[in-house]
Amino acid sequence: MSQQVRVRFAPSPTGPLHIGGVRTALFNYLFAKKNNGVFYLRIEDTDQNRFVPGAEAYIMEALEWLGIAPDETVGKNEKFGPYRQSERKHLYKKYADALIESGNAYYAFDTAASLDFHRKNAEDDGNTFIYMFSQQK
Repeated sequence: MSQQVRVRFAPSPTGPLHIGGVRTALFNYLFAKKNNGVFYLRIEDTDQNRFVPGAEAYIMEALEWLGIAPDETVGKNEKFGPYRQSERKHLYKKYADALIESGNAYYAFDTAASLDFHRKNAEDDGNTFIYMFSQQK
């Protein structure tokens, strides 16, 4: 059975759309159209520290202006949404929980300051910082 081509563009709303993002969107759009497929936009908004208000709308407007508007996105033909990554957390949680339960993943409670401290110490010693998990029992 043949499946319809589905390609996505997944920018982060951390500012204006840049030329590299435009190139990626254009290539994906053209590939989808050549193959009678769907070009969809998913917003990668999980980095809330760098989130810029209005950036999501700007990205959508820029794609429209460029003539490469997505077939599906937030508020448009939402067949396989949600189209904001932050709204998909519930879909991923069961898989993350299964990985933890099987021992193939773990919760990490390292602070940014702690990681920076260890990174700096490694660099001061001329080493590359490599994160090593050690579970204390």
